[in-house]
Amino acid sequence: MSARDGFSYRTIRLFAVGLALSLAGTAGRAAVAVQDDEGTLVQLDRPAQRIISLAPSLTELLFAAGAGDSLVGVVEYSDYPAAAASLPIVGRHDLLDMERILTLAPDLIVAWQTGNPRASVNRLRQLGIAVYVAEPKRLESIASQLQRLAVLAGSDATAAPVIADFQARLARLRAEFSDKMAVSVFYQVWDSPLISAGGNELINDIIRLCGGRNIFADIALVAPKVSIEAVLQRDPEAIVASGMDIERPEWLDDWKRWPSLRAVAADKLFFVPPELLQRHTPRALDGAAQMCAHIDSARSQDPASPNP
Repeated sequence: MSARDGFSYRTIRLFAVGLALSLAGTAGRAAVAVQDDEGTLVQLDRPAQRIISLAPSLTELLFAAGAGDSLVGVVEYSDYPAAAASLPIVGRHDLLDMERILTLAPDLIVAWQTGNPRASVNRLRQLGIAVYVAEPKRLESIASQLQRLAVLAGSDATAAPVIADFQARLARLRAEFSDKMAVSVFYQVWDSPLISAGGNELINDIIRLCGGRNIFADIALVAPKVSIEAVLQRDPEAIVASGMDIERPEWLDDWKRWPSLRAVAADKLFFVPPELLQRHTPRALDGAAQMCAHIDSARSQDPASPNP
């Protein structure tokens, strides 16, 4: 193996020793198998004991599925729950530290289909590590992810009430909001460049859950760049922004430069923290509840206002 592979013979030997110890420590436990989001059957001789997560949202899902104690490595920005912050870092989601990953001797890697470098994920598979690839796109898929991850980690009993609670909360929100009068919504991820949400991602699903209509649902791209002119032309009744953290971004008020926009005229400029809307985890329902309340507020404006 050459230096270009990114890790040494010593690292691979350490990985082999660590994996052997991990397997020895779980002898006698039953084999498990699930299908990942690429259709690959992921099979383990026993539930995983040393898991590495390659996306912050996947880290959060693993904790929610009861597998937090089995996590031995995460990528940067894995900041929820608090226990995740103390785990070893194995790089960024888009720039993995392969040698660090092998040194931690995982028996399962949970990878992000569209966010992790495909060559790195394939290399880990070639080295004999089980890889589960996830790409949740809809709210309903969160419960499925929790269930499959719990099977792989042997934490089914812990995950079961979490899954049941998530499904019940989702059903309540759908019953309360999804059949209400439609409200056109512009979701703003960022200001420069101006980034929104297309029709093939979680944000669009949440807007629909709330009885809203994403003005850029016709765009298939994830996080598409859009123009101010396009927003003005589609004239949303509500604008919901995220930003970078829990604080309302100052640039949300820049829309007040266009008082003819229905959202501006009715003072329907809203903020929801990004980690509650942009991560495919149970907390997405917390963000959905805020989104639905905001959209309902726009729905309650003057009934003489034009419909979308």
